[in-house]
Amino acid sequence: MKAIKTGIMGGTFDPIHYGHLLAAEEARINLGIDRLIFVPTGDPPHKHNRNITPAEDRYAMTLLATAGVLEYSVSRIEIDRTEETHTVDTLRAFLDTGIRPEDLYFITGLDAMLSITSWFEYEKIPELCTLVTARRPGYPVSGIEKLPEFIRSKLKYIEIPQFAVSSTEIRTRVMSGKGIRFLVPHLVEIYIESNNLYKNF
Repeated sequence: MKAIKTGIMGGTFDPIHYGHLLAAEEARINLGIDRLIFVPTGDPPHKHNRNITPAEDRYAMTLLATAGVLEYSVSRIEIDRTEETHTVDTLRAFLDTGIRPEDLYFITGLDAMLSITSWFEYEKIPELCTLVTARRPGYPVSGIEKLPEFIRSKLKYIEIPQFAVSSTEIRTRVMSGKGIRFLVPHLVEIYIESNNLYKNF
């Protein structure tokens, strides 16, 4: 029986935007991933320096953004974990469901990948999955050469068209009264407006 390749797209998703979705889809297509699971963080240990939107709101926005895409699903695994949550724990939990390390891909942004050596038990992560990060076509990936060889050897790149948007920029635009149409899916835009998110970011 053919092994099912599973992609894990981790992130705060505060809010999820088209850049996240574009990276996920490029990874799915280019790496032959069969199913892609978005995993919003619960209480991310590395982002205690700013207020994070409640997990239920970020989970709801991720559900809305991925609704109707058959290959996509959203997991509450980190949100429902009562203790502090770490990527290594999440990967182990997925492997416990029967997925093999060679069929598990962890997809995250370049900024996050460059900080991987600060993650809890980061040295174990390449044993559990293949790491995937995005880069812009024609641009060198600066900083990757500083990562340990055992990380770099398990790292794959996907190229995505330049799409200059970030969750930080979206929060700032909402706070300053600027529109975010076409930066996030329409249902996410409505959710942000209806729930008064980011007005006092």
